[in-house]
Amino acid sequence: MSHHLDSPLARQDVRLDITDLYAFRGETGTALLINVCHSLGSASIPGFHPEGRYEFKIDLDGDAVEDLTYRVTFGERGGDGGQGFQVHRIAGAAATDPFAGGTPVLSGRTDAPAQSDSGVRAWAGMAGDPFWIEPDVLHAVGHAFQDGTTVDLGDWQPARAKNLFDGETVYSLLLELPDTELAARGRDDRIGVWAVASLATDAGGWRSINRVGLPMIHPLFTQFDEQLGDDLNAGAPENDYATYGELVAKKIAGVVGAYQTAEDPAAYGDYVAHQFFPNILPYTVGTPAVFGFAGWNGRSLTDNAPDVMFSLAANTPITLGIGAESVTAKPSPRFPYVPSATPLK
Repeated sequence: MSHHLDSPLARQDVRLDITDLYAFRGETGTALLINVCHSLGSASIPGFHPEGRYEFKIDLDGDAVEDLTYRVTFGERGGDGGQGFQVHRIAGAAATDPFAGGTPVLSGRTDAPAQSDSGVRAWAGMAGDPFWIEPDVLHAVGHAFQDGTTVDLGDWQPARAKNLFDGETVYSLLLELPDTELAARGRDDRIGVWAVASLATDAGGWRSINRVGLPMIHPLFTQFDEQLGDDLNAGAPENDYATYGELVAKKIAGVVGAYQTAEDPAAYGDYVAHQFFPNILPYTVGTPAVFGFAGWNGRSLTDNAPDVMFSLAANTPITLGIGAESVTAKPSPRFPYVPSATPLK
């Protein structure tokens, strides 16, 4: 799984469980998309949390600190199942402040497109899950990085591969931002993106429930370390390497040492830990997104993130045996881009 049900906190309310983050070129600008509330978690609490908030964080200058925050909040579900939502933009130093009010951008309602005078577009609602994962490979990878071994698939063969999420649904939240909204970028037009889902506390603050940047961090390192799962969902990207770098490097070195694919497994582990942290998805504004073996530039809805991340971390080829063809409903090239929701099998 990418971030599906990735920690004890996330499983308490799947409406705040961010399963995936995508950043890609849309029809009019940069599209930022998160999925939450996976149908595998619970079909009894659908939609978005009315006491939570969903934030897209954008770093414009490469210091792993957000310069822009787009904050989305939802109202209660109506009798028709719909929810109203509001989008606020918070810029500059205030972008890191959980109590900053920001500037209203637009309001809308689920299952209908919304657009601001400045050209920001938004859509939220139920969609098909565009992600795929093979459960046998997933669990074998988790065991390997927990135990410091090679990935033991037993007698499993790619011909037996199946998509655990075939026919499943999510709730998608999409923002499409004109390039003018992403001002003050560096000369290379590179930005960094991550997303946070938070819940209001009784004390009047906000608790981070889920934080996601790069895909597949949790399946690699937290399947059998649930405390680490909660820990990685808190904090801020700028502190990631200092907090988790040594631990993650050691886990990587254990697997690479078992495969004997690097002369110095510890050095390789440290190198990859620096690739993974800060946990931010990089993207060059205005370019086609691709999250691939040759490099990471955003993430499209059809990128094979599991094969890329598993193989990099293990320093040996690891494949799920399935790809985009295993997804029941396909993404659309047109706004809002998400696959249509399909009934569960």
